[in-house]
Amino acid sequence: MTRDQRLTMADAALDRAAALARDAEVSARHTDSQHRAEPLAAVAAVWVGIARTHAALADTTEA
Repeated sequence: MTRDQRLTMADAALDRAAALARDAEVSARHTDSQHRAEPLAAVAAVWVGIARTHAALADTTEA
């Protein structure tokens, strides 16, 4: 995988993390879906980790 591909993957992972974080926030604000907030936030954190990993690998990959 090239550096640009890794950075694209990191960007996509951050987009997914942001969407999940927004969903977690919305769920936390509504009493009927508060039970979903914590799992959504946890999955968002996993996607942040994936983004960090891709970014770190991009730094070690040639263009």
